[in-house]
Amino acid sequence: MQHQIANDILIPEFFRLLNEGHEVRFTPTGVSMRPFIEGGHDSVVLRKPAKAPQRGDILLAEIALPGGGKTYVLHRVLRIEDPDGTIILQGDGNLQGEEHVAPDKVLGIVVRIESPGGRRKPLFRGRLWQAAFPMRWLLLKIYRHSLLKWCY
Repeated sequence: MQHQIANDILIPEFFRLLNEGHEVRFTPTGVSMRPFIEGGHDSVVLRKPAKAPQRGDILLAEIALPGGGKTYVLHRVLRIEDPDGTIILQGDGNLQGEEHVAPDKVLGIVVRIESPGGRRKPLFRGRLWQAAFPMRWLLLKIYRHSLLKWCY
């Protein structure tokens, strides 16, 4: 049985555990990381980043909202801007829209993606997905309209 806990309660606990050197496993919600992470279905395992994030990494990060407040996203690194090191994130299932994150707002890095049966999904596929950016709209359309009907 799965329980949903509000992010403002859950994320600080994740941060505490990651800072103590633990791994954190959870099932994210949403569809922004399709086709590699199915919200409410797949689970991810996070660690505290041991080094600076690289293009293609999946990060849990705190995002400042316009007008104040914050939210959290689990998205892939598109690029890192010099000289301040701002990290630009985007969900695999998003065709536009980016999040700008300061390096100190990165809470964790995904080290594993698992299906409910425990099968590990290769992380390198997402890096290939980034290279297919010009064709992602078509690939996502095929995935959303045909494969999802058969898989879930």
